[in-house]
Amino acid sequence: MSIQQGKRVLEIEARAIAALVDRLDDRFAKAIDLLHHCTGKVVVSGMGKSGLIGQKIAATLASTGTPAFFVHPADGIHGDLGMLARQDALLAISNSGETEEVLKLLPFMKRLSLPIIALTGRTQSTLAKNSDVVLDVSVSEEACPLGLAPTSSTTAALAMGDALAIALLQKRGFKEEDFAQFHPGGTLGRRLLFKVRDLMHAGSALPRVSATASARDAIREMTSKKLGMTTVVNAKGQLAGVITDGDLRRFLEKGNSLAKAKAKDLGCASPQTVQADALAAKALQTMEQFSITSLVVVDERNRLAGVIHLHDLLKSGVA
Repeated sequence: MSIQQGKRVLEIEARAIAALVDRLDDRFAKAIDLLHHCTGKVVVSGMGKSGLIGQKIAATLASTGTPAFFVHPADGIHGDLGMLARQDALLAISNSGETEEVLKLLPFMKRLSLPIIALTGRTQSTLAKNSDVVLDVSVSEEACPLGLAPTSSTTAALAMGDALAIALLQKRGFKEEDFAQFHPGGTLGRRLLFKVRDLMHAGSALPRVSATASARDAIREMTSKKLGMTTVVNAKGQLAGVITDGDLRRFLEKGNSLAKAKAKDLGCASPQTVQADALAAKALQTMEQFSITSLVVVDERNRLAGVIHLHDLLKSGVA
């Protein structure tokens, strides 16, 4: 019985979100343009459960490049409206569009000439009629069997807020590096802040042999640098290949002899590479995609710059 009820709730809320897709029209595009051209901050406000959704929307906007903060409407009409400025925009959330505390904000917004975007379930409500853009987040039913607790309606509002935030992110050309600046702490911050150059082995720690070096010299270099591999470079310092422990085994399994072999004959001539300014998380993604444990770092002219190993990513917390 409990499982069936849980499935029912998820199905109802999933339908509520799916119904929003066909409603995205010129009004959504107008809302995006309005928020994109806002030179101040996006002020999000809502009462009760809508307020909780508003807090999450404001946080998502702020973390994806759109300056935003949440103002509780009751606190707003008791002094907190001093935080607003003429360059701001208001994103007001009210399923009924008649929430008293939210409506009391409107005269102040009009005096400041702030553009108002409404997320509401009633497009003919007082809030809707006093807004510059109205986004319809109505639902056919709440998931609550009593039809009382906001469930589907708050889910729809939250999804619409996410749609606004991500559309703005793309319109602003927001990149991973920008995202990293707003998330410096924790695992996410480490994944986004570290670049390959911060973790790679370079200089004397970089395993390197010439293309004409003997197999013995290549093995000696691999052993001394302790990365289980060595790079192979040509006379111009450009990458000519990589030799790994696995390459040596495969070379011998084919009946070849190491006695007269050169470094250029032992490994892969076209290894996976990465540039020093790339995010360390990008290096990890490449390693996972190709099931390898190290990447050679090269510059734009394919000159050897370093090597980054999976262990480096593990130690830094990126992996």
